[in-house]
Amino acid sequence: MRDRVLTLVGPVALLGLWEVASRAGWLNALFFPAPSAIVGTFGALLASGELLNDTRASALRILVGFAAATVPAIALGMAMGLSRPLRLLLTPVAAVIYPIPKIAVLPLVMIVLGIGEASKIAIVVISVFFLVLVNTVAGVLAVNPLYFDVGRTFGARRLDLYLTVALPGALPFIMAGCRLGLGFAITVIVGAEFLGSRDGIGALIWRAYQTFNLETMYVGLIVTALLGWLANTALEELERWLVPWGGEARQP
Repeated sequence: MRDRVLTLVGPVALLGLWEVASRAGWLNALFFPAPSAIVGTFGALLASGELLNDTRASALRILVGFAAATVPAIALGMAMGLSRPLRLLLTPVAAVIYPIPKIAVLPLVMIVLGIGEASKIAIVVISVFFLVLVNTVAGVLAVNPLYFDVGRTFGARRLDLYLTVALPGALPFIMAGCRLGLGFAITVIVGAEFLGSRDGIGALIWRAYQTFNLETMYVGLIVTALLGWLANTALEELERWLVPWGGEARQP
């Protein structure tokens, strides 16, 4: 409980300093409105239902794209980690595609899939897939080969080694990849919603930008940050459940 309280101290202190600086004139209130003014705009957008609709649209795209990316990425990453020929075959492909800025691929994705939901989900899939894939391969390769030898000694088949040795051993790496991928998915979907989207947090920010409504822009940014925080917290709890033996490593 103490740890959870401490994680809130930093953001609350930052908001307090921001409020004081804006009220005292140390910050230009035109560009940096006080948090109290942003809270009023937040309440108005919430009451109108606009904020909920936009948040729901973005969250659904993120979740669908994240799920569609992680399952095949983990399966392929496990296979690459266990098979040297497959790893040698596919690693160069991943190394070439991974560094490409995913938002730069968005115009091509929109040309192929249109400006509807498919293109937005696809860009999330592309963004998450390689992060999870690379971390999964690294996780399998980090497993001590002795564990595989012990499993084979006791008659473990390839599937047994996959499920009882490689997967548990790689889970911390996989969860790290999922956390990175989910955070990146939030970043990418907001950028994707700037173009050709009628709803979503990105569309909300873009509409506010066009009307120079900075309070609404900050609301969109804060909601994006909250989505990232909630996603990270949820994955941390999932990791505690899936990797209970990693608890000692998380202690100071």
